[in-house]
Amino acid sequence: MKKTRSPSGGPERRGGAPARGGKGAAGQESWLYGDHATLAALANPARKLRRLVLSRAKFESLDDDLKDHIRSRIAPEFFEKDALAALLPDGAIHQGIALLAAPLEEPAIEDLPGPETDARSIVAVLDQVTDPQNVGAILRSAAAFNIHALIVPDRHSPPMTGVLARAASGAVEIVPVIRVGNLSRALDQLAERGYWRIGMDGKAEQTLDVAKQGLQKIALILGSEGRGLRHLTAEKCDLLAKLPISPAIESLNVSNAAAIAFYELAR
Repeated sequence: MKKTRSPSGGPERRGGAPARGGKGAAGQESWLYGDHATLAALANPARKLRRLVLSRAKFESLDDDLKDHIRSRIAPEFFEKDALAALLPDGAIHQGIALLAAPLEEPAIEDLPGPETDARSIVAVLDQVTDPQNVGAILRSAAAFNIHALIVPDRHSPPMTGVLARAASGAVEIVPVIRVGNLSRALDQLAERGYWRIGMDGKAEQTLDVAKQGLQKIALILGSEGRGLRHLTAEKCDLLAKLPISPAIESLNVSNAAAIAFYELAR
């Protein structure tokens, strides 16, 4: 698909009906574990903390300023590593520290820049990406390249809990995550807010560096690990684009593709 221009010289695109998206804090209190995920949550004043458990050796390894900050927010509980592991899911790589925290408040699509502004804004949309390791890695890349928000459907998306938070390496505290009940309606709403919806598709005719030209507000849509974009999602896109990868390989892992695409949009 190609961009067209209106008589006034601005981009023309398919519109969509307004729709509500996003909601308040979702899910249950859950354990975060590992250095990056836990320390990032402790540094986030928006996090409501319930319990901090760690080994005494881990606490003593922290610098004095961080110890003071921790004590100002929550009283640490000291556990032997085996007892700490018993609190967490099987196989959790905790590095001697874990935090029980309430979920972050989730913004809504209405909180994104609206049609009254042409300020540059890039958001990422995941179409049924279900692997928490992949979503966590995508969040980490999104934080690295200043993606303004990650939009995911309520269904067919992993919860923002331990495995995902550890893979995100602290980015859960940086990049707002917007959960929506209906992804199709959310894509309509992004269009109403002035975002060009670019779907990543290995069979697209144009590369992302061409598709992005002249666009200030972009919603980059990435498909699931196996099937890619669903047909209905692809139909909602204003443009389809691909990465210029070698024909020797069919596709990239979705988190790798996201990192490259985010870099391209940030250039």
